[in-house]
Amino acid sequence: MTPASRSDVPSRRLLLVHAHPDDETINNGVTMARYVSEGAQVTLVTCTRGEQGEVIPPGLAHLAADRDDTLGSHRVGELAAAMKELGVTDHRFLGEGAVRADGTSLAYRDSGMTYGADGVITLPDDARPDAFARADLDEPAAWLAEVIGQLRPQVVVTYEPGGGYGHPDHVQAYRVTVRALELAAARAAAGEPGGWQVSKVYWCAIPEGLVRRMAAELADEPEHPFARWAEGGMPSMVMADDLVTTSVEGSAYLDRKTAALRAHATQINVDGPFFALSNGIDQPLAAREFYRLAQGAAAGERDGDGRETDLFAGCTD
Repeated sequence: MTPASRSDVPSRRLLLVHAHPDDETINNGVTMARYVSEGAQVTLVTCTRGEQGEVIPPGLAHLAADRDDTLGSHRVGELAAAMKELGVTDHRFLGEGAVRADGTSLAYRDSGMTYGADGVITLPDDARPDAFARADLDEPAAWLAEVIGQLRPQVVVTYEPGGGYGHPDHVQAYRVTVRALELAAARAAAGEPGGWQVSKVYWCAIPEGLVRRMAAELADEPEHPFARWAEGGMPSMVMADDLVTTSVEGSAYLDRKTAALRAHATQINVDGPFFALSNGIDQPLAAREFYRLAQGAAAGERDGDGRETDLFAGCTD
């Protein structure tokens, strides 16, 4: 008997796929907390343990990536603490519990990133063979397709094709998710066990108008990295306003998101209504999270900008 056919399984089921610990809270913290509070089943799949992350606090410098894999192990604990703050009880690492034919664990390492001569983010030349971005697409996708068939989520959330800002692991997470959805849908169409057709797929997004307004407010700080966004050069997750189909308002859950961000102490510094990554650039703690509907039909109530306000709107199964 599949989980979705049992009477004790929530009628609404959400699956999120992210590359590293902390990506989920930054992009979807209030969304996850809101749907957990509303009784939905929320499952997070994280593709790596973030071994290549930059450590912010000096007191945790000993966890740096060049000292074996101590940082990855520490970030596993940070992620568990963050999920406790958001109320998410079902979290899995990609490939968890599976082994290859040669007996090795089906697990992937943070690939890291570097900037090419043209300023474009790319995979480092010295990325390890087990780096997630180097993985053969069908191997992790097959595992994820099994999870999709088991959980039968109506809604799946991940990155857009550019991976948010170009990180190789984010791009790979998008590709793996798309392939897994294809595999699960093909099984469903063929009537095979473990098949499932997801109703709605969302990409994490930020409206361009919102970003340009924020950048304009920095006009008197021309050296601020965000100031250049007033005219262009924005990351791929920033989309034209009319492409951003959905907004999830979560003011009631902002405190949970804030606590979850604090749990990711190696990567994030929270200061009042702002948080900063290793670049030290303050970003506002957002109580509204935006998405682009990539598969399925928008439905339900709309906000003042005409965006749907519920990821599950229109889902019947």
